[in-house]
Amino acid sequence: MLTKVEGKLAVKLARDAIETHLKSGKNIDISEIELPSVFNEKRGVFVTLTKDELLRGCIGHPYPDSPLKYAITDSAISAAFRDPRFPPVRADEIKRIVVEVTILTPPKRIDASPKELPGKIEIGKHGLIVKKGYYQGLLLPQVAPENDMDEIDFLNHTCLKAGLEYDAWLTGAEVYSFEGQIFAEKEPLGEVIEKHFEKGSCSST
Repeated sequence: MLTKVEGKLAVKLARDAIETHLKSGKNIDISEIELPSVFNEKRGVFVTLTKDELLRGCIGHPYPDSPLKYAITDSAISAAFRDPRFPPVRADEIKRIVVEVTILTPPKRIDASPKELPGKIEIGKHGLIVKKGYYQGLLLPQVAPENDMDEIDFLNHTCLKAGLEYDAWLTGAEVYSFEGQIFAEKEPLGEVIEKHFEKGSCSST
């Protein structure tokens, strides 16, 4: 778990990476930034951008394949400029964008029969990955409570995200769960808070 101070640094690093790329077209030089030791640990991470409460980009590293500091900056750049669903972020809109960083635990396959899967999922706590063959889809823990999904809805939408039939989790697809620690700006360039989700609600600290 990251502390509040480390979470604020994570969000600042993501925003700085985007702003540096906008100004110079280059990647931020992390070697010049002093960061706590946790940023050298390998962690999965996603960076989510929203503008006017609408998604503006979301890309990340599902698995702990690189040090957190590099995963954050790479995910931030990808969310801002490489998300195929959106045009690249422009310099004139970055001050209207809210930056959110989700630090992930390693995904673990849910050991249960298909009919038992919904009972193994805790809305607001778990994110999901669905895999089948070459197809894979991921939804972050905050997606279900933010969209009023129950466990079956969450499974269905993760399958659709993977490009599979909505009920692929009932017909042999592998389902993995993970948890996420979420830090986000309350408003563009604003105070950074840690978000906590419970079923049907959200709180912050």
